[in-house]
Amino acid sequence: MAEIPYYSNLANNGHVISPRFCASHQVDLVIEKKVFTFRNTRYIVTSNDGNLVFKVEKIPLSFHGTLVVLDAAGTPVITLRPKKLTYHSRWEVFSGDRTDKKDLIFSVKRSSMFQFHTKLHVFLANNTSEEYCDFKLKGSFHETSCDIYAGNSSTPIAQMDKKLTAGSIFLGKDKFMVRVSPNVDYAMVVSLIIILEEIATQRRQNS
Repeated sequence: MAEIPYYSNLANNGHVISPRFCASHQVDLVIEKKVFTFRNTRYIVTSNDGNLVFKVEKIPLSFHGTLVVLDAAGTPVITLRPKKLTYHSRWEVFSGDRTDKKDLIFSVKRSSMFQFHTKLHVFLANNTSEEYCDFKLKGSFHETSCDIYAGNSSTPIAQMDKKLTAGSIFLGKDKFMVRVSPNVDYAMVVSLIIILEEIATQRRQNS
């Protein structure tokens, strides 16, 4: 994966979830999807050197697959919740482990109902009209890669490539190699890639 160009427009205000998840340098992450586990852990996010960055857990008996993202210390950072019965596979992302409307950070939905390549639009909580998207994600066929953009920019602020291994082919144990541009909120990037994978998984199960 090539180095992502420095995105200067985010230099002063790149955070969406928290400034502590914005680095002045490029951030490389590995997202591993867990399968056949007796615990609630669904994803593990590590740095390139193997240090734990986030853990994503499915809340038992939760609302249609609600996920909570924990930092390395086990503190809830955000909650990802799919909305029931929406044509555009809409998800909502809340602060901490809360799901009240006042704690909404942003929402995510497919740009259209029928797609060959998944395209997601991201709307910050204060963008209530949703006439334009604040961020967008463009996935490849079968979601083996994706690019994330700010607004209408053509410069990606983050990229993902799925690493194909024997585990991913036969067990569904996927690994996603993620590269995040400087001054971009990598917690937001991780949440978008997880939502993309959850939407893709649901579509595969329904096909």
